[in-house]
Amino acid sequence: MSRIGKSPITIPDGVDVSISGSTVSVKGSRGSLDHTLPEGISATLEDGILTVERANEERPTKALHGLSRSLVNNMVVGVSQGFRKDLEIVGVGYRANSPSPDTLNLALGFSHPVEVKAPDGISFEVPEPTKIGVIGIDKQAVGQVAAVIRSYRKPEPYKGKGIRYAGERVLRKAGKSGK
Repeated sequence: MSRIGKSPITIPDGVDVSISGSTVSVKGSRGSLDHTLPEGISATLEDGILTVERANEERPTKALHGLSRSLVNNMVVGVSQGFRKDLEIVGVGYRANSPSPDTLNLALGFSHPVEVKAPDGISFEVPEPTKIGVIGIDKQAVGQVAAVIRSYRKPEPYKGKGIRYAGERVLRKAGKSGK
């Protein structure tokens, strides 16, 4: 049995979970999310505790057991607390500003500014010109948007300039040595 898959999910106050067939719907103060469980995986809700179970011991079903439990748990955490991914901008003249919560303008050393539009359920926060916060209830979407923003100017190994995740260590290379 999967160690992750067999651990129960406790539902916090203010979160409503409904199960219809293989679809799990979670509603909370921040929004609502739906997920369709794969074949052979089922979910049951009893007394505020959600458990994810598998129908058989076949390899594909066993492989999806822990994944399904993690996805449902991320939905519960997302609608109650939300997810956040922080990015840092390093470089002279590199900066960000957010005229509205769903738009991000980046100056990254290109001849043009880079404008990023947030998909549904995602918002941006810019507390400083060199810090960006990506906020949302869907963990996968938050990570994907943060990765797309980082891909506009990845940290380069010689000076470390670019966009990096908060706390990310950039391996630095020695440049050309003079005489």
